[in-house]
Amino acid sequence: MNLSLKPSHLSRYKDIARLLLKHGGSNLVSIAGLDEALVVEESFESQQDGEPEQLAKDLEALGPTFIKLGQMLSTRPDLLPLPYLEALSRLQDKVDSFSFAEVERIVEQELGVRISKAFQQLNAEPLAAASLGQVHAGILRDGKPVVVKVQRPGIRERILEDLDALDEVTTFVDAHTEAGRRFAFSDLLEQFRKTLLRELDYRQEAQNLIALGENLAAYNRIVVPQPIHDYSTARVLTMDYVQGTKITEISPLTRIEVDGEVLAKDLLKAYLDQILADGFFHADPHPGNVFLTTDHRIALLDLGMVARLDDVHQQQLLKLLLTVADGKGREAAEVCIEMGHPLEDFDRKSFTREIADLVGRFRDAPIADLQVGRITMELTRIAGENGLRPAPETTMLGKTLLNLDEIGRTLDPAFNPNAVVRSHANALMQRRMLKSLSPGKLFTTMLETHELVQTLPRRINKLFDALANNSYTLRIDAFDEYWLVENFHRMTNRLSISMVLAALIIGAALMMRVETTFTILGYPGLAMLFFLLAAACGFVLVISIYLSDRRDRESK
Repeated sequence: MNLSLKPSHLSRYKDIARLLLKHGGSNLVSIAGLDEALVVEESFESQQDGEPEQLAKDLEALGPTFIKLGQMLSTRPDLLPLPYLEALSRLQDKVDSFSFAEVERIVEQELGVRISKAFQQLNAEPLAAASLGQVHAGILRDGKPVVVKVQRPGIRERILEDLDALDEVTTFVDAHTEAGRRFAFSDLLEQFRKTLLRELDYRQEAQNLIALGENLAAYNRIVVPQPIHDYSTARVLTMDYVQGTKITEISPLTRIEVDGEVLAKDLLKAYLDQILADGFFHADPHPGNVFLTTDHRIALLDLGMVARLDDVHQQQLLKLLLTVADGKGREAAEVCIEMGHPLEDFDRKSFTREIADLVGRFRDAPIADLQVGRITMELTRIAGENGLRPAPETTMLGKTLLNLDEIGRTLDPAFNPNAVVRSHANALMQRRMLKSLSPGKLFTTMLETHELVQTLPRRINKLFDALANNSYTLRIDAFDEYWLVENFHRMTNRLSISMVLAALIIGAALMMRVETTFTILGYPGLAMLFFLLAAACGFVLVISIYLSDRRDRESK
């Protein structure tokens, strides 16, 4: 049974087939019927290369959808070995910039005014160009410096086409391969689709900037650029200009001038608050999106990729982090099992043992080796190897903390994330409690209490009336007590008969030692009669048990 190939997606089918063939997925190519879409030249076959770095290069060559897919796969140690994760985590979506004429056309079309009317100045040379868009510095008519993010022409249509082709392939693979049933590639792709399409809507990113800025208002050393609403649409985002340097590119002199320890601690605390208290966090804090400003603050940029967590997942992740930080391996394993999805071949004992060993090594590691993000990613890898499908929230947490580990080491080589997690636990619990006492939740509780107070007297009166009129019925759904008593009697009878037979045999054996004139076959006659009686009763008991069990089986 092969995949029904759509002519409109033929080009992408070929790209997917080549990628699978080159990196060891020849079986999937055949199973999915992608070999129909691909004519493999001899030279291509001889160049097969499954190296991690080559996979990253091939994904970059396929364009923005596959670059983003590779970045997402870099968060899944349950799917790929560590060398591949490291290679994919370095994927960069740097591409050639598109023309300033296109920028002017898109901005004017989206804002509905000429460039000269909206901006005092808009630089033709972009500050950065990526696969989804590019950024230009500018100055508004009132003199305010801004940056303008402009979406690449035709990128949405291209991404939708790629996603449709991938959806057909993953759906077929899930239905016809063991790997598909185990890892649910369609679910993975659906999560990726939602994230990527939200990233294409700059209005959503503008709201993300506002929400994160409000949540982190208490952190004076962290800044989040705010959008300019009148100059922002779905394809154009205008926001505050933040002057600074990528955190990984700061000079040795700057490292001396800044208080790296304080900045690293504040950054990790801010992310712990985002994830475990607010339930809304910047899910892509790689070094290219984190700047050190000229006034020595941390700026968080590019909020196209964010994640949201409900109260249940926040509480589970908090328990997971605290158990890891305290070195409680078995408790960490239980939290992972609670959050994940055990498959048919899940090995609970092996998983618990490996997690306990991992957390124990982490607890005893020197400060220089303490990396909360890496340990969380290792938890996910071990889960996949033992038949436990990890929760998406765990993989997102691991990738986010892994990036923060790198940034923290850059700011302070002696940074100890473990100590920050433990010391910030009380503050996190206080924030969660205050959040539970929000006006909305208190109002909901008051409404529920009001409803209970109103209906309780009527319900109590109905209960007392039923009791007074002897019309109250208590219904209990339980097992069949008649069947239980009957089978208990049957078992007791069989046991009693067995004891009598045992007594006959023992008595007969003792009487064999008593000499008597009445003999059978040369043996004491009374003893032989007891033996024959015990044998006959035993035979009857065996036949009775057999017939009774047979009737029970036939009646089911």
